[in-house]
Amino acid sequence: MPNIKIFSGRSHLDLSQKIADRLGLELGKVVTKKFSNQETCVEIGESVRGEDVYIIQSGCGEINDSLMELLIMINACKIASASRVTAVIPCFPYARQDKKDKSRTPISAKLVANMLSIAGADHIITMDLHASQIQGFFDIPVDNLYAEPTVLKWIRENISEWKNCTIVSPDAGGAKRVTSIADQLNVDFALIHKERKKANEVDCMALVGDVNDRAAILVDDMADTCDTICLAADKLLSAGATRVYAILTHGIFSGQAISRINTACFEAVVVTNTIPQEDNMKHCSKIRVIDISMFLAEAIRRTHNGESVSYLFNHVPL
Repeated sequence: MPNIKIFSGRSHLDLSQKIADRLGLELGKVVTKKFSNQETCVEIGESVRGEDVYIIQSGCGEINDSLMELLIMINACKIASASRVTAVIPCFPYARQDKKDKSRTPISAKLVANMLSIAGADHIITMDLHASQIQGFFDIPVDNLYAEPTVLKWIRENISEWKNCTIVSPDAGGAKRVTSIADQLNVDFALIHKERKKANEVDCMALVGDVNDRAAILVDDMADTCDTICLAADKLLSAGATRVYAILTHGIFSGQAISRINTACFEAVVVTNTIPQEDNMKHCSKIRVIDISMFLAEAIRRTHNGESVSYLFNHVPL
């Protein structure tokens, strides 16, 4: 494809390379380093004048460093006369801080949106935002892709009893997500109502729906400490579920997450590769990874060619 450049930050080089390979392109030259005082320095190693530039950087690892690196790369390309700069952010940072739920708390997702715009981004491509309203924090186009088509494909190909299963949301906020999947599979859905004592710590859970003598498939957009999904798995098993699976778009897996998964009753915990999972897979045999590089590559191709990205909401690109 002419007049297009793809650059990668350091947060997820493997995914960036897969996207470039699918597009038949090479990753652009960029040197990223830190000064002795920990300031980030970025040097774009080739001309981007008049080019359609895509910068791939996921919100993972050292998140604040990754975000700052992305902002500097966007600005470097913008002031080097790139015609358009698109930030491809598979896992959007600070997405859980999307509302003011108590006094004196920030809406950090809005702040990140402002920073990306001020840095010079003309367009955002991301996947499974924690809250869809984050798109409204921007005054530039945002394409929020969904992992749902790959989730449906994985369920049909890997769970033999999928016709006799229940799709379960671990909280009320994910009800829309699970009902959509359940409708397309023509199966029932359930949800778990949870009350938290504080962030990342669940006090009690109540199951709404029937999972007796069925496979239960927990579906959520992300898992961090995995306390919620592991407690939910125990709840489903005690309610009569024959097997319990978890399917998540963003596997953050911080703190004691991996040890919790290892001791939980999951048949498998399925995540996409919006966040690197190589190290986690070495320490947990239950983790399975779905590659979503084809979605992001197709979104880049369609954006560059001026085509609609909405096709990807219901189809798995080849």
